[in-house]
Amino acid sequence: MLGIDLGSRHIKIVQMFNGKIGKSTIFDTIEFYRQHGMAGQKKLDIDFESLGFVPDQLTSTGYGKIAIAIEGAVQIPEIQAHAAGAAYQTGLKDFTLLDIGGQDTKIIMVRNGQVADFMTNDRCAASSGRYMENMASILGISLQELGLCSDEPVSLNSTCAIFGETEIISKIVEGYSTAQLAAGVNYTLYRRFAGQLKQLRSETLVLSGGGAFNTALMNIIAEQTGSQVLRADNYQFNGAIGCCVFEEFN
Repeated sequence: MLGIDLGSRHIKIVQMFNGKIGKSTIFDTIEFYRQHGMAGQKKLDIDFESLGFVPDQLTSTGYGKIAIAIEGAVQIPEIQAHAAGAAYQTGLKDFTLLDIGGQDTKIIMVRNGQVADFMTNDRCAASSGRYMENMASILGISLQELGLCSDEPVSLNSTCAIFGETEIISKIVEGYSTAQLAAGVNYTLYRRFAGQLKQLRSETLVLSGGGAFNTALMNIIAEQTGSQVLRADNYQFNGAIGCCVFEEFN
């Protein structure tokens, strides 16, 4: 089974054999479309063998599936794909999944292995991986460094990924340390989805998506919600894994 997640920032491909991941890889979205897109047609004709995959049954999901179809692929909704991926990876049947992608955040409540409810924030980049990328760039640190900061957070009022840059610069001028500002960014990120997370809260929360690397955010969520917070092992590939195991959970 081959699963592909067409993310806004990255394309993730996973191939599974007998319920286990055999091969996985990740590509920059724009470069992938440039290499495999067909001019004038809203579809991708992908030579999977050239990418090192054995072509067989193919399922796709993700941010880009609405605009671009993959030749020969069965398309499934993102919510179902991510829920199936998280259930498979954790072995849990009752949990809430927080998936932080490049341009949106999905909160999915799962009960008895099925999607019970969900909310998405896809209208503002301030709760997404793009916000973390922008703020880390302004602070002159890596995303990995950003993901370690939660102590003495600076209060940041702007909830906009664009105007937040101006506020960060003003705080730098005021003399706050990089670590304090990075912690403030992580708390601001949490506040952007805190209300939705409260509505769909479970005793166990699972993080996936590229933003799940952020250990500080993971700790903030645990502290603020009182829930057990887990990170899916293959968090960035969760949607593609869900494509592979989707039929088992439906």
